[in-house]
Amino acid sequence: MPNPMPILTRSEFESLSALETCSASNAIEQLEVRLRNEGFVQGTALCRFPQLSPMLGYAATAVIRSSAPPMAARCYYNRMDWWNYLLTVPEPRVMVLQDLDHTPGIGAFIGEIHANIALALHCIGCVTNGAVRDLVQAEKLGFHLFAGSVAVSHAYAHIVEFGDAVEIGGLKIRSADLVHGDRHGVQTIPLSIASKVPDKAAEIQREERELMQFCKSASFSVESLALRLERTASMQDEQMKRTRSI
Repeated sequence: MPNPMPILTRSEFESLSALETCSASNAIEQLEVRLRNEGFVQGTALCRFPQLSPMLGYAATAVIRSSAPPMAARCYYNRMDWWNYLLTVPEPRVMVLQDLDHTPGIGAFIGEIHANIALALHCIGCVTNGAVRDLVQAEKLGFHLFAGSVAVSHAYAHIVEFGDAVEIGGLKIRSADLVHGDRHGVQTIPLSIASKVPDKAAEIQREERELMQFCKSASFSVESLALRLERTASMQDEQMKRTRSI
């Protein structure tokens, strides 16, 4: 089980949580800790509340099913072992639920009741390839939902197991991984470089603003654009070489 103590400092976490996913993704790409086609959910968990601020939290993982009854005939949210496991994950927490059914999303595991219990346990959202429901109520609560579909019923939604690595949209997520999501999608932020991401993102944003201002200036031309981009690429190459040598 993961350590219950926070992995980032409060100030580091707050700086990171202020970033949109695209800005954080740009920074992660330049910090070169993974391939650029990895680290994010590919299309199977859509943002249901795009107006909410970005979601950042530590993953509480589980595998679920909803097409057939659980082995023990218990209410779908009556799993004290699951709730106790949540408490072992650093705060704030994000439920990450892999629906293993042949057709994911037959029933919704997360709805109004589950969202209220989750919030009381300092869980701020859910990421699943399965279904969710009670959207109006969850939105009023400010509970983030990223899901493959929406369902009218919870059917036989139940937890099969929890605490192990799961896979959502090609992204493997482990318990206590740092999960970041907004209207653009969901990604993980490697803890090894998480504290560096805000400064790198700010640096990239400054460069982008300068480029956009240049595009609006009277000195813009294709030739001058090419020179500018070449200089930027050269500077980035030098930066990466210095980073690798540290």
